[in-house]
Amino acid sequence: MGKKRIIKKSSERGASRVRQGIGRLPKRKLSTGILHIQSTYNNALLTLTDKEGNAVMQLSSGAMGFKGAKKGTPFASSKVAGILADKAKMIGVKDVDVIVKGVGAGRESAIRTFANKGIGINLIRDITPIPHNGPRPPKPRRV
Repeated sequence: MGKKRIIKKSSERGASRVRQGIGRLPKRKLSTGILHIQSTYNNALLTLTDKEGNAVMQLSSGAMGFKGAKKGTPFASSKVAGILADKAKMIGVKDVDVIVKGVGAGRESAIRTFANKGIGINLIRDITPIPHNGPRPPKPRRV
């Protein structure tokens, strides 16, 4: 008849922890940091760094389990910011400087969620690249 297949059930608890983005926390404590928010039309990426710019933790809406067009929504961005804020509070972060880059829909909702979780925001800086004059126009068409 052949070999029988044995299917091992994976623990749902571990799978949901990965999906929610609650992984290993860094060992060092941090009182203040910089929150980098990169928000595009397709995704939202949040990175928490120390004052020197060394990344401490990061999370994206794609890593949270959102797929397709839902990754760029304000809801996905606020969920990511909420989990990152909880992780930041666990390592002792009290206040952050926010640097925003990109034109996506989740910029403001991520900042609001971080502030609502009880972490103070010192300043908000927008470093979205803006073209000054754009590329060179095409040459006139010769017929």
